[in-house]
Amino acid sequence: MNKEVISYKEKPDSEESIYELLHPFVRKWFNSKFKEFALPQRYSLLEIHSRNNVLVSAPTGSGKTLTAFLSILNELVGLADKNILENKIYAVYISPLKALNRDIYKNLVEPLSEIEKIAGKKLPIRVAVRTGDTTQAERASMLKNVPHILITTPESVALLLSSIKFRENLKNVDWVIIDEVH
Repeated sequence: MNKEVISYKEKPDSEESIYELLHPFVRKWFNSKFKEFALPQRYSLLEIHSRNNVLVSAPTGSGKTLTAFLSILNELVGLADKNILENKIYAVYISPLKALNRDIYKNLVEPLSEIEKIAGKKLPIRVAVRTGDTTQAERASMLKNVPHILITTPESVALLLSSIKFRENLKNVDWVIIDEVH
């Protein structure tokens, strides 16, 4: 049996098929910010939505990080809008510390805030950063009300995986984004 391990997507998905996937709040937000989907988004959004493993390789500034977060935000906004968001980690974003702040604000915090304005309500989607600088109180809070999106570094995720108290929260993660791979 000769099964190919890696496959390459031959052509991007249509804008229409991606728009059909988007929750109305997310669709409205996207249309208020962008004229069209970037090429990485056209190749990847439906794949991420389908829970397929995806490697997005494109030039800096082409929208790779937003591509990953857009699919995840779309899913979480839909769950939050239906009041079925669970107390679990849905996504883990792993990136070196120096890249965290700018990427997270631009591609996650800002879009989520703007989507909430469109929704006319605060969505109960929790985002938290866990690094070596996270205080003991913040760590305890994360155990009780786990973030839906956990932002961390490679070093910190290694510690979390060995933490008896926290690793249970990582067993049913839907998405892992590894950014800034060098």
